[in-house]
Amino acid sequence: MTDPRDGASTTAPPARREAVFLGIRYRPAEHQILHAFARDRLVIAAALLLLLLVACALCADWITPVPATKQHVAARLTPPVWTTGGHLPYLLGTDRLGRDIYSVIVHGLRISLLVGVLSAMLSMLAGVFLGLLAGYKRGACETLIMRAVDIQLSLPTIMVALCFIVMFGKGLLNMILVIAITGWATYARTVRGTVLSIREKEYVESARALGVGPLTMMLKYFLINAVSPIVVLAAVDIPRVILLESTLSFLGVGVPVTTPSLGLAIARGYEVLFSGKWWVSVFPGLMLMVLVGCINIFGDWLRDTLEPRARKRF
Repeated sequence: MTDPRDGASTTAPPARREAVFLGIRYRPAEHQILHAFARDRLVIAAALLLLLLVACALCADWITPVPATKQHVAARLTPPVWTTGGHLPYLLGTDRLGRDIYSVIVHGLRISLLVGVLSAMLSMLAGVFLGLLAGYKRGACETLIMRAVDIQLSLPTIMVALCFIVMFGKGLLNMILVIAITGWATYARTVRGTVLSIREKEYVESARALGVGPLTMMLKYFLINAVSPIVVLAAVDIPRVILLESTLSFLGVGVPVTTPSLGLAIARGYEVLFSGKWWVSVFPGLMLMVLVGCINIFGDWLRDTLEPRARKRF
Protein backbone atom coordinates (compact mmCIF):
# COMPACT_ATOMS: atom_id res chain seq x y z
CA MET A 1 0.00 0.00 0.00
CA THR A 2 1.12 3.58 -0.72
CA ASP A 3 0.52 6.40 1.74
CA PRO A 4 -0.76 9.41 -0.29
CA ARG A 5 0.63 11.90 2.25
CA ASP A 6 4.33 11.10 2.09
CA GLY A 7 4.55 8.61 -0.75
CA ALA A 8 6.05 5.95 1.55
CA SER A 9 5.42 2.38 0.60
CA THR A 10 4.20 0.10 3.39
CA THR A 11 3.24 -3.55 3.17
CA ALA A 12 0.16 -4.76 4.99
CA PRO A 13 0.73 -7.71 7.31
CA PRO A 14 -0.51 -10.98 5.85
CA ALA A 15 -3.86 -12.16 7.11
CA ARG A 16 -3.62 -15.01 9.58
CA ARG A 17 -5.42 -17.97 8.07
CA GLU A 18 -7.62 -20.27 10.09
CA ALA A 19 -8.29 -24.00 9.95
CA VAL A 20 -11.21 -26.06 11.19
CA PHE A 21 -11.04 -29.44 12.94
CA LEU A 22 -14.27 -31.03 14.25
CA GLY A 23 -15.98 -27.65 14.11
CA ILE A 24 -13.22 -25.92 16.13
CA ARG A 25 -11.44 -22.99 14.49
CA TYR A 26 -7.75 -22.46 15.25
CA ARG A 27 -4.72 -20.74 13.73
CA PRO A 28 -2.28 -23.40 12.49
CA ALA A 29 1.39 -23.01 13.30
CA GLU A 30 4.14 -24.50 11.20
CA HIS A 31 5.01 -27.23 13.69
CA GLN A 32 1.70 -27.53 15.53
CA ILE A 33 0.87 -31.16 16.24
CA LEU A 34 -2.90 -30.59 16.08
CA HIS A 35 -2.66 -29.05 12.62
CA ALA A 36 -0.40 -31.86 11.36
CA PHE A 37 -2.91 -34.38 12.71
CA ALA A 38 -5.99 -32.59 11.33
CA ARG A 39 -4.72 -32.42 7.75
CA ASP A 40 -3.74 -36.11 7.50
CA ARG A 41 -6.89 -38.16 6.88
CA LEU A 42 -5.06 -41.48 6.96
CA VAL A 43 -3.71 -40.79 10.45
CA ILE A 44 -7.15 -39.66 11.65
CA ALA A 45 -8.71 -42.87 10.35
CA ALA A 46 -5.96 -44.99 11.93
CA ALA A 47 -6.30 -43.18 15.27
CA LEU A 48 -10.09 -43.57 15.32
CA LEU A 49 -9.85 -47.26 14.44
CA LEU A 50 -7.20 -47.76 17.11
CA LEU A 51 -9.41 -46.06 19.71
CA LEU A 52 -12.26 -48.37 18.66
CA LEU A 53 -10.04 -51.44 19.09
CA VAL A 54 -8.89 -50.24 22.52
CA ALA A 55 -12.51 -49.66 23.56
CA CYS A 56 -13.46 -53.15 22.37
CA ALA A 57 -10.56 -54.64 24.34
CA LEU A 58 -11.57 -52.79 27.50
CA CYS A 59 -15.23 -53.81 27.13
CA ALA A 60 -14.52 -57.37 25.99
CA ASP A 61 -16.57 -58.95 28.78
CA TRP A 62 -19.69 -56.99 27.78
CA ILE A 63 -19.59 -57.12 23.98
CA THR A 64 -18.92 -60.84 23.51
CA PRO A 65 -21.89 -63.25 23.36
CA VAL A 66 -20.12 -66.18 25.03
CA PRO A 67 -16.96 -66.55 27.15
CA ALA A 68 -13.81 -66.87 25.06
CA THR A 69 -12.66 -70.07 26.77
CA LYS A 70 -16.04 -71.85 26.81
CA GLN A 71 -16.13 -74.92 24.57
CA HIS A 72 -19.21 -76.00 22.62
CA VAL A 73 -18.20 -79.31 21.10
CA ALA A 74 -21.58 -79.73 19.40
CA ALA A 75 -20.93 -76.46 17.49
CA ARG A 76 -17.30 -77.17 16.57
CA LEU A 77 -16.03 -75.67 13.28
CA THR A 78 -19.25 -73.72 12.71
CA PRO A 79 -18.74 -71.32 9.75
CA PRO A 80 -19.40 -67.56 9.96
CA VAL A 81 -23.01 -66.51 10.37
CA TRP A 82 -23.36 -65.15 6.80
CA THR A 83 -22.30 -68.44 5.17
CA THR A 84 -24.19 -71.68 4.76
CA GLY A 85 -24.32 -73.54 8.05
CA GLY A 86 -23.53 -70.52 10.20
CA HIS A 87 -25.83 -69.40 12.99
CA LEU A 88 -25.96 -67.11 16.01
CA PRO A 89 -24.41 -66.44 18.43
CA TYR A 90 -21.24 -67.44 16.56
CA LEU A 91 -20.74 -64.36 14.36
CA LEU A 92 -17.34 -65.40 13.01
CA GLY A 93 -17.71 -69.15 13.52
CA THR A 94 -15.99 -71.50 15.96
CA ASP A 95 -12.72 -73.44 16.14
CA ARG A 96 -12.23 -77.19 16.36
CA LEU A 97 -13.15 -77.22 20.07
CA GLY A 98 -16.24 -75.06 19.64
CA ARG A 99 -14.76 -71.80 20.98
CA ASP A 100 -16.33 -68.63 19.56
CA ILE A 101 -13.85 -66.95 17.19
CA TYR A 102 -15.27 -63.46 17.79
CA SER A 103 -14.92 -63.78 21.56
CA VAL A 104 -11.40 -65.15 21.23
CA ILE A 105 -10.40 -62.23 18.96
CA VAL A 106 -11.78 -59.54 21.27
CA HIS A 107 -10.21 -61.03 24.41
CA GLY A 108 -7.00 -61.75 22.52
CA LEU A 109 -6.93 -58.10 21.48
CA ARG A 110 -6.89 -57.18 25.17
CA ILE A 111 -3.93 -59.49 25.82
CA SER A 112 -1.99 -58.11 22.82
CA LEU A 113 -2.48 -54.49 23.90
CA LEU A 114 -1.68 -55.30 27.52
CA VAL A 115 1.54 -57.11 26.65
CA GLY A 116 2.52 -54.47 24.07
CA VAL A 117 2.06 -51.46 26.33
CA LEU A 118 3.50 -52.96 29.53
CA SER A 119 6.51 -54.53 27.82
CA ALA A 120 7.30 -51.31 25.93
CA MET A 121 7.02 -49.29 29.16
CA LEU A 122 9.37 -51.61 31.05
CA SER A 123 11.86 -51.59 28.17
CA MET A 124 11.65 -47.80 28.03
CA LEU A 125 12.26 -47.35 31.77
CA ALA A 126 15.26 -49.69 31.81
CA GLY A 127 16.73 -48.36 28.57
CA VAL A 128 16.29 -44.68 29.48
CA PHE A 129 17.94 -45.18 32.88
CA LEU A 130 20.92 -47.05 31.42
CA GLY A 131 21.24 -44.60 28.51
CA LEU A 132 21.29 -41.60 30.87
CA LEU A 133 23.81 -43.34 33.08
CA ALA A 134 26.10 -44.21 30.17
CA GLY A 135 25.95 -40.74 28.64
CA TYR A 136 26.51 -38.92 31.93
CA LYS A 137 29.12 -41.12 33.64
CA ARG A 138 31.18 -42.08 30.55
CA GLY A 139 34.30 -44.14 31.20
CA ALA A 140 34.03 -47.76 32.30
CA CYS A 141 30.32 -47.44 33.06
CA GLU A 142 29.57 -46.35 29.49
CA THR A 143 31.78 -49.07 28.05
CA LEU A 144 30.07 -51.80 30.05
CA ILE A 145 26.55 -50.62 29.19
CA MET A 146 27.23 -50.09 25.50
CA ARG A 147 28.94 -53.48 25.12
CA ALA A 148 25.82 -55.03 26.66
CA VAL A 149 23.76 -53.07 24.13
CA ASP A 150 25.92 -54.38 21.27
CA ILE A 151 25.51 -57.96 22.48
CA GLN A 152 21.75 -57.54 22.87
CA LEU A 153 21.30 -56.05 19.40
CA SER A 154 23.50 -58.70 17.77
CA LEU A 155 21.35 -61.61 19.00
CA PRO A 156 18.10 -62.67 17.27
CA THR A 157 15.15 -61.44 19.30
CA ILE A 158 13.22 -64.71 19.00
CA MET A 159 16.20 -66.74 20.22
CA VAL A 160 16.72 -64.47 23.23
CA ALA A 161 13.02 -64.62 24.10
CA LEU A 162 12.93 -68.41 23.80
CA CYS A 163 15.99 -68.79 26.04
CA PHE A 164 14.52 -66.61 28.78
CA ILE A 165 11.14 -68.34 28.58
CA VAL A 166 12.89 -71.70 29.04
CA MET A 167 14.64 -70.24 32.10
CA PHE A 168 11.66 -68.46 33.70
CA GLY A 169 8.79 -70.60 32.42
CA LYS A 170 5.57 -69.78 30.58
CA GLY A 171 2.99 -67.30 31.79
CA LEU A 172 1.63 -63.87 31.01
CA LEU A 173 3.79 -62.00 33.54
CA ASN A 174 6.92 -63.91 32.56
CA MET A 175 6.32 -63.16 28.90
CA ILE A 176 5.92 -59.44 29.60
CA LEU A 177 9.25 -59.44 31.45
CA VAL A 178 10.97 -61.49 28.76
CA ILE A 179 9.81 -59.22 25.94
CA ALA A 180 10.88 -56.19 27.98
CA ILE A 181 14.36 -57.67 28.29
CA THR A 182 14.63 -57.96 24.50
CA GLY A 183 13.81 -54.27 23.85
CA TRP A 184 15.76 -52.09 26.31
CA ALA A 185 18.92 -51.81 24.19
CA THR A 186 17.40 -49.56 21.52
CA TYR A 187 16.18 -47.07 24.12
CA ALA A 188 19.58 -47.05 25.85
CA ARG A 189 21.46 -46.37 22.63
CA THR A 190 19.06 -43.59 21.59
CA VAL A 191 19.13 -41.81 24.96
CA ARG A 192 22.89 -42.13 25.26
CA GLY A 193 23.34 -40.53 21.83
CA THR A 194 21.04 -37.65 22.81
CA VAL A 195 22.97 -37.08 26.05
CA LEU A 196 26.31 -37.05 24.25
CA SER A 197 25.02 -34.47 21.76
CA ILE A 198 24.09 -31.94 24.47
CA ARG A 199 26.47 -32.64 27.37
CA GLU A 200 28.98 -30.07 26.08
CA LYS A 201 26.42 -27.31 25.49
CA GLU A 202 26.94 -23.96 27.21
CA TYR A 203 23.89 -24.20 29.46
CA VAL A 204 24.95 -27.66 30.62
CA GLU A 205 28.45 -26.40 31.42
CA SER A 206 26.92 -23.48 33.31
CA ALA A 207 24.70 -25.78 35.35
CA ARG A 208 27.68 -27.99 36.13
CA ALA A 209 29.72 -24.95 37.23
CA LEU A 210 26.88 -23.85 39.53
CA GLY A 211 27.05 -27.19 41.33
CA VAL A 212 23.88 -28.84 40.00
CA GLY A 213 23.70 -32.43 41.24
CA PRO A 214 23.88 -35.49 38.96
CA LEU A 215 20.21 -36.46 39.40
CA THR A 216 18.97 -32.95 38.61
CA MET A 217 21.36 -32.75 35.67
CA MET A 218 20.11 -36.00 34.16
CA LEU A 219 16.42 -35.25 34.69
CA LYS A 220 16.26 -31.52 34.01
CA TYR A 221 18.81 -31.15 31.22
CA PHE A 222 19.33 -34.54 29.58
CA LEU A 223 16.03 -36.38 29.91
CA ILE A 224 13.91 -33.41 28.84
CA ASN A 225 15.82 -33.25 25.55
CA ALA A 226 15.34 -36.97 24.97
CA VAL A 227 11.56 -37.01 25.46
CA SER A 228 10.76 -36.60 21.75
CA PRO A 229 12.88 -39.53 20.47
CA ILE A 230 11.73 -41.68 23.40
CA VAL A 231 8.05 -41.11 22.58
CA VAL A 232 8.64 -41.86 18.90
CA LEU A 233 10.64 -44.99 19.71
CA ALA A 234 7.93 -46.25 22.08
CA ALA A 235 5.22 -45.74 19.43
CA VAL A 236 7.28 -47.71 16.91
CA ASP A 237 8.25 -50.40 19.45
CA ILE A 238 4.72 -51.38 20.51
CA PRO A 239 3.86 -53.09 17.16
CA ARG A 240 7.13 -55.05 17.36
CA VAL A 241 6.21 -56.24 20.85
CA ILE A 242 2.70 -57.24 19.78
CA LEU A 243 4.05 -59.25 16.85
CA LEU A 244 6.66 -60.88 19.10
CA GLU A 245 3.97 -61.91 21.60
CA SER A 246 1.85 -63.36 18.79
CA THR A 247 4.86 -65.21 17.39
CA LEU A 248 5.74 -66.75 20.75
CA SER A 249 2.10 -67.73 21.33
CA PHE A 250 1.94 -69.21 17.82
CA LEU A 251 5.00 -71.33 18.65
CA GLY A 252 3.32 -72.49 21.86
CA VAL A 253 5.75 -70.83 24.30
CA GLY A 254 3.84 -67.61 24.98
CA VAL A 255 0.73 -67.20 27.10
CA PRO A 256 -0.90 -70.32 28.64
CA VAL A 257 -3.30 -72.22 26.41
CA THR A 258 -6.19 -71.19 28.67
CA THR A 259 -5.56 -67.48 27.91
CA PRO A 260 -7.14 -66.04 24.74
CA SER A 261 -4.44 -64.84 22.35
CA LEU A 262 -4.35 -63.86 18.69
CA GLY A 263 -1.20 -65.91 18.16
CA LEU A 264 -2.78 -69.00 19.74
CA ALA A 265 -5.93 -68.50 17.66
CA ILE A 266 -3.88 -68.36 14.46
CA ALA A 267 -1.99 -71.50 15.47
CA ARG A 268 -5.21 -73.38 16.19
CA GLY A 269 -6.61 -72.35 12.82
CA TYR A 270 -3.47 -73.46 11.01
CA GLU A 271 -4.22 -77.03 12.03
CA VAL A 272 -7.49 -77.02 10.04
CA LEU A 273 -6.66 -74.36 7.44
CA PHE A 274 -6.02 -76.80 4.60
CA SER A 275 -9.28 -78.65 5.26
CA GLY A 276 -11.31 -75.61 4.19
CA LYS A 277 -11.94 -74.15 7.66
CA TRP A 278 -10.31 -70.86 6.72
CA TRP A 279 -12.17 -68.63 9.21
CA VAL A 280 -10.43 -70.11 12.27
CA SER A 281 -7.08 -68.48 11.46
CA VAL A 282 -7.98 -65.81 8.89
CA PHE A 283 -10.05 -63.59 11.20
CA PRO A 284 -7.47 -63.51 14.05
CA GLY A 285 -4.76 -62.83 11.46
CA LEU A 286 -6.75 -59.95 9.98
CA MET A 287 -7.29 -58.44 13.43
CA LEU A 288 -3.57 -58.66 14.19
CA MET A 289 -2.76 -57.02 10.86
CA VAL A 290 -5.24 -54.16 11.43
CA LEU A 291 -3.99 -53.53 14.98
CA VAL A 292 -0.32 -53.44 14.03
CA GLY A 293 -1.04 -51.39 10.90
CA CYS A 294 -2.93 -48.69 12.82
CA ILE A 295 -0.17 -48.35 15.41
CA ASN A 296 2.49 -48.24 12.69
CA ILE A 297 0.68 -45.49 10.79
CA PHE A 298 0.31 -43.44 13.97
CA GLY A 299 3.95 -44.08 14.94
CA ASP A 300 5.25 -43.00 11.52
CA TRP A 301 3.19 -39.81 11.71
CA LEU A 302 4.48 -39.13 15.21
CA ARG A 303 8.07 -39.58 14.04
CA ASP A 304 7.61 -37.23 11.08
CA THR A 305 5.95 -34.62 13.32
CA LEU A 306 8.30 -34.69 16.29
CA GLU A 307 11.50 -35.37 14.35
CA PRO A 308 11.24 -33.52 11.00
CA ARG A 309 15.03 -33.65 10.55
CA ALA A 310 14.95 -37.46 10.44
CA ARG A 311 12.28 -37.28 7.71
CA LYS A 312 14.40 -34.92 5.61
CA ARG A 313 17.45 -37.12 6.06
CA PHE A 314 15.63 -40.06 4.43
